Amino acid sequence: MAESGRTWGPPRVVIVDDQPMMRIALRTILDAHGIEVCGEAGDGEQAVAVVRTRDPDVVLMDVRMPGRDGIAATAELTVQAPSVRVIVLTTFDDDEVLFGALDAGASGFLLKNSRPEALVHAVYAVVAGDAVLDPAVTARVMRRAERPTGAPNVAQRLTDRELDVWWLIAQGFSNAEIAARLRVTEATVKTHVSRVLTKLGVRDRVQAVIAAYRNGLATTTRHVAPHRDPAHD
Repeated sequence: MAESGRTWGPPRVVIVDDQPMMRIALRTILDAHGIEVCGEAGDGEQAVAVVRTRDPDVVLMDVRMPGRDGIAATAELTVQAPSVRVIVLTTFDDDEVLFGALDAGASGFLLKNSRPEALVHAVYAVVAGDAVLDPAVTARVMRRAERPTGAPNVAQRLTDRELDVWWLIAQGFSNAEIAARLRVTEATVKTHVSRVLTKLGVRDRVQAVIAAYRNGLATTTRHVAPHRDPAHD
């Protein structure tokens, strides 16, 4: 599958849901906000095929569908189309669905009763490299992240500036907000974020936040100084 890294034009979205009326409703919301719906699918098997041919930026993925479910499809897309971001949309907010989606590599998790504005924000957020969790489930993710795992302290692998960026990610700052806080460009922040994710061994910001809680970084107070010397960043 292609990894386009598209940076121009409106986000391209594939909608995956076994209910035609839900697909129509989602398309209507996205069309109204200038987001291009480039494909649709009614199950996980079709979703993988559509992504292969349409090369979207984002997939809106239902969970409970006939045949291959949304979590299995998300796991396959994570491997075959790593540049594509998956937002799981579901009426189910139980832990099995939530953590199954996150473990499969989803960059966002929203309940279907979320406001349309939240859906639009989520699409733009994941395209920008951020991750999105429905407020109704965030606390549960944080509780699981706080359980001891016995893992080594990965913070030792990061530079001081990368620790600053990791801490800001854990506090919920977007790339633009981090750039303003550090007084650097968003391109510089994206480079730092990429290095943080690589050193942590995680795919996206949701996993980085979980790692921050597991390592005790998220709950600490950290003084983050603005950019001073490029040689130290």
